[in-house]
Amino acid sequence: MTSMPLVRALNAGLRRAMEDDPKVLLMGEDIGRLGGVFRVTEGLQTTFGEDRVLDTPLAESGIVGSAIGLAMRGYRPVCEIQFDGFIYPGFDQITSQLAKLTNRHDGAQPFPVVIRVPYGGHIGAVEHHQESPEAYFAHTAGLRVVTPSMPNDAYWMIQQAIASDDPVMFFEPKGRYWPKGEVDLDRPAAPLHASRVVRTGTDATLVGYGPMVAVLLQAAEIAQGEGRSLEVVDVRSLSPIDWDPIVASVEKTGRAVVAHEAPGFLGLGGEIAATITERAFYSLEAPVLRVAGFDVPFPPAKLEAQYLPDADRVLEAVDRALAY
Repeated sequence: MTSMPLVRALNAGLRRAMEDDPKVLLMGEDIGRLGGVFRVTEGLQTTFGEDRVLDTPLAESGIVGSAIGLAMRGYRPVCEIQFDGFIYPGFDQITSQLAKLTNRHDGAQPFPVVIRVPYGGHIGAVEHHQESPEAYFAHTAGLRVVTPSMPNDAYWMIQQAIASDDPVMFFEPKGRYWPKGEVDLDRPAAPLHASRVVRTGTDATLVGYGPMVAVLLQAAEIAQGEGRSLEVVDVRSLSPIDWDPIVASVEKTGRAVVAHEAPGFLGLGGEIAATITERAFYSLEAPVLRVAGFDVPFPPAKLEAQYLPDADRVLEAVDRALAY
């Protein structure tokens, strides 16, 4: 075990994947000499050279389109989208082409493309730099969508994503890049598409992913001081979703609160809440409640604390669930 921040865990995971497979290459804006704006790829071009760590033009459509061609020639490209809000120029390539091509070839042609997307708030950035577009891609059949919340998951999940023969949208919670956590360099904690209970409890289940997991753990810690026991489930994989740990937890506690930073309307929380209701209906003691960002564009940096769900908003939902 070693302690490192999530950003260094991603760097170490990418390095290990590139050492293990010479067909793995990285591409994106300023990821080479600069090491990316968050320094996720720092030092990798020095080690592996400009042929495997490519600085691309500022053209997301070109990055993804080139990656599709490289995948068809047997490479395993890993694309970095510099910020979440910059992904939309590449949206057509991702959803109309990359997501469909394996099916179009009746499975005969794999497309092992990973698209890394720093997403979410908590960095005080300007417009187009703090968005949560994960629902667009989880809704698109043909894409796998995952998001780590902790350094150990980041280290292993990026390697698992690169090893996948299907395209993977890899959402990185940029607000969690720097806090440290323990990383087991020898054994992954779970498969790529597994949900996981990260804190046990008995009174209610908190369900979240990516940047919200730290908030849910904080809420559970506060609740413990008030005599309440909250279980926390990290979804980790948004498409496909591993339902069994989520449903089993709700069957045990009888109550569920689902939280994410993205706007609530048609967000992942609605799908999770609906499926919990379908599969654990007779165990529920209260409706499944949602806590999410407001249905407005992400606000200026000075207002992000009012927009982003925090422990207080989560605990308010828990109070309502327990009041039934």
